[in-house]
Amino acid sequence: FKGEFSFLSNFHPHPIVYEGITFPSSEHAFQAAKTLDMNERQRIAALATPGKAKYAGKRVKLRENWNAIRVQIMTDILRIKFSDKTLKESLISTGERPLIEGNTWNDTFWGVCRGKGENNLGKILELIRSER
Repeated sequence: FKGEFSFLSNFHPHPIVYEGITFPSSEHAFQAAKTLDMNERQRIAALATPGKAKYAGKRVKLRENWNAIRVQIMTDILRIKFSDKTLKESLISTGERPLIEGNTWNDTFWGVCRGKGENNLGKILELIRSER
C-alpha cells in the first residue's frame, strides 16, 4: 500500500498498544507477537523502523501455534490500529473497492505478487472496514 493508501500498510507509523506494550507500528506489534518472550517483545518495540522489526521477527523463537493463530493476531492488531477515528474514517473512505496488498517480494500469504496470492492482509482490512 503506497501513496494515498499508505495508511493501510503495517509499516505506516501509528503507535498502538498491544498486550500492554506500546509499539510504533502495527508491523512492530505483529512481529513481536510471534514470540511469548516478553524481553524479545520489548526489544522489537524499541526498534527504530518497521523494517528492522520485520527482520527481528524472522529471528525470534516462534510461538508453538503461530501458523494457526497469525491471521487472528493480525486481525486483533489491525482492529486496534483502526480504532483510531481518523484512520477508521480513511479506511471507510476506500468504499467497496478491493484492498490488495500488492508486493514484489513473493508474499503470497498476506498479499499478492505477480497476480497470485491469498491477500489475507487485504481481506482483514476489508473485514474491519465493514465493521462500522
